[in-house]
Parts: sequence; C-alpha cells; structure tokens
Amino acid sequence: MIDLAVSTILSPVVLFFVLGLLAALARSNMAIPEALSKGLAIYLMMAIGLKGGFEMAASGLSAEVIGVLAAGAALSFLIPIIAYALLRATTKLPGVDAAASAAHYGSISIVTFVAATQAVDLSGISYGGHLVAVAALMETPAIITALILAGRHQKTKPTAGSTGLIREVALNASVVVLIGALVIGWITGEAGKAQVGNVFISPLQGVLCLFLLDMGLSAGRGLRQGWRLLQPATIAFGIYMPILSAGLAAVFCMLLGLPAGDAALLITLAASASYIAVPAAMRLALPEAKPAIYLTLSLGVTFPFNLTFGIPLYIFIAQMIAG
Repeated sequence: MIDLAVSTILSPVVLFFVLGLLAALARSNMAIPEALSKGLAIYLMMAIGLKGGFEMAASGLSAEVIGVLAAGAALSFLIPIIAYALLRATTKLPGVDAAASAAHYGSISIVTFVAATQAVDLSGISYGGHLVAVAALMETPAIITALILAGRHQKTKPTAGSTGLIREVALNASVVVLIGALVIGWITGEAGKAQVGNVFISPLQGVLCLFLLDMGLSAGRGLRQGWRLLQPATIAFGIYMPILSAGLAAVFCMLLGLPAGDAALLITLAASASYIAVPAAMRLALPEAKPAIYLTLSLGVTFPFNLTFGIPLYIFIAQMIAG
C-alpha cells in the first residue's frame, strides 16, 4: 500500500494539483482562463464517458452490472443521512448547512473518479465500463435525501419548485455530457474507439494534469477565503467522512463479490464529494445554505485528501476484499 500511495502522490496529475494549491495559497497570479477550464471539464466528461461506453459495448449488461448500479444508488441515498447525523452531532453547523454539506458526500466527484481510473490503470487492474454509469446515477439521489433532511430547518422556500430542481440536476452539463458520451461509446463500440481513441483516450493523462492544476488553484482559493467558517471538527469531518463512506461501500462490494477494479472505483465514488452538480442544486433548492462552508469542505478538504491519500487507500481496500 505504501508503494501505491507514493506512486500516486508522485504522479504528474497529483503533483500538478499540489502546484496549483500551493500557488493559490501563496497568492500567485497564476490562473487558467475560465473558458479553457470549462472546455477541459467537458473534454474529461466526454473522454471518461466514451471510454466507459466502449468497454460496456465489449462486455454487455449482466446481473453484476445491475447489482452495482443498485448499490451505487443505495449508497447515494444512505451516505447523506450518515453525514448529516455526524455533522449535527460533532459540529455547530445549522441544520440547513449540515444538510447541504451532507448532500455533497452522497454525490460524487467525477474528477476524483477519473483520477482513480488512471491510478487503477497504472496498477494494472482491469475494471468494467459500467462504473461510468454508476457515477452518473450517484449524482442525484443524495440531493433528494438532503432536501428531505433540510426540510424541517428551512425558513424560506426554494427559489424554484421541484420541477425546476429536477431539471437543474438532470440537465447539469456534467451529467448530460457524461451520460451522452457513455451512450455514444456504447452504440459505436470498437469502430467508434478506432475513430476517436487518439483524441479522447491517449491524451487523457496530459489533459487531466492541466485540469488538476486549475482544480488546485480553485481549492487553494477556497481554503484561503473560507477556512474561517470551518471549525476544527468540520475540517476533521472532511477527512474521516470519506473513509467511513469507503468502508460502507466496501461492505457492498463484498456482498456483490466485485473484482478489485470495480470495487476500487465504487469505493472511490462513495468516498468522493461533489463540487459541481450538488452546489448548483443547493444554490437553487437551499438558498440559505452557505457555499463558503460546503464548497470549501468538499473542494478544499476532501478533494485534496482523496487525490493524495484516499485513492491509494481505496485501491488497497479493494484488493484486500477481492482477495
């Protein structure tokens, strides 16, 4: 495990993230143009979606695939309940802020997922393309759970009704591109891979380095600006919650008998925290919640932890339970 952790921490993608993080904390004027940042995000969604679709076309659907999809949905519903209870018991966060923060931990970080797929590939472990569909499925259930939890604390009504919230989540750019690319890859299969593989598969590592440099800058700015709102117990939550979620996901993996690669990615999905789809939904549904709390927690604390130490731990756990 130590060798895996060292190789992950010293990989180019993680080191570029650290570079951006340190640059932002040092108040460097380094910046990635917003248009380029959005373009990189779309590229990553397309690349990981297509890759998953190509692999699903080769392997097809099975009872195991359906079981993993069901497990992902169950985890996305359950994890926010655990996260909310822990935040209310160990911190002084108001109920709405606790519910909004909990939603981020039931949903997923697609960038953490992409980084994990690269780490799994470097470890020589295979995994199923259907895990991309699991990632897309886990975006939404956590939001529903969080809204139920926040209901008794909310003082004002959301700025839009439930229809608007569902539309906001379902049509979120990351969800649309990810699912769309997955379907396209599934339909086109090997022929499609031969046509676009040189654009979306081979350059993925290099583009991920550039994107994570930008994510490091964002995480550093978030820590610099929002750390005053985070108590020590709240920061600690951002580190131990992904480990608890990973443990819960590991139980599901053992029950399903998943191979190491699939288990590693499902555990990573459960342990990650959203900073794209969920913040957009929270702004719409829970306007009272403070973005400086839930965004700093997910992007400034949990994301760096997962990227540097979490992913090697999750791969190690997956290898242990898969034998």
